[in-house]
Amino acid sequence: MTAVTFDAGQTLVELDTQLLARRLGERGVEVRADVLDAAAPRAWDRYDAAVGRAAVPWKVFMDALLEGARISPRDELVEWLWEEQPKRNLWRRPIAGMIEVVDAMRARGVRVGVLSNSEGKLAALFDEIGWGGRFDTIVDSGVEGIEKPDRRIFERAAARLGVACDALIHVGDSRPADVDGVLAVGGRAIWFGRVAEDRGEARVRIARDAAGVRDALRDFRG
Repeated sequence: MTAVTFDAGQTLVELDTQLLARRLGERGVEVRADVLDAAAPRAWDRYDAAVGRAAVPWKVFMDALLEGARISPRDELVEWLWEEQPKRNLWRRPIAGMIEVVDAMRARGVRVGVLSNSEGKLAALFDEIGWGGRFDTIVDSGVEGIEKPDRRIFERAAARLGVACDALIHVGDSRPADVDGVLAVGGRAIWFGRVAEDRGEARVRIARDAAGVRDALRDFRG
């Protein structure tokens, strides 16, 4: 029996830069969403480098994003956005086709969960955007008190889905948090998104979009 878990941010939902621009406007900062979009790739590089090293990689990402958009000073803005994040999650724009992949898996009887480094309000966000009841479990680091790539959070996800760790397929965009994390417990990974890189690893597949995730899941599941 196989179970599939999905990261949330940048895998199921992405940063809503229009909402972020409006929120910054509340603090007197004018910035266009397309400027934030242009700054995002380098900010994600900074995030990946911070996973497992910085206390709050989210803040590293946001500081780099605002820096790329030439916004300063940033410290107070980053702290305010972090405090506001549980109240109004900025990661809420659905990534095209991904919830349909979730639905297709569940229709085939596959147990499906979310495994995400978040702020503890992920279930409420999914209810808000109409995704409530779509997942067999939501393992939110803000609730669990541990974050990916800590092996314990993957072990908890597998246990709640009723499978052994080596039967877990995890889909996520971060190499250190998602791919390395699930490989460490014996599972398999679908590395998702713009920076995913084929390194010839037997337990890793690459997917750029929802269609690629479907193909990778078919490949893994035979």
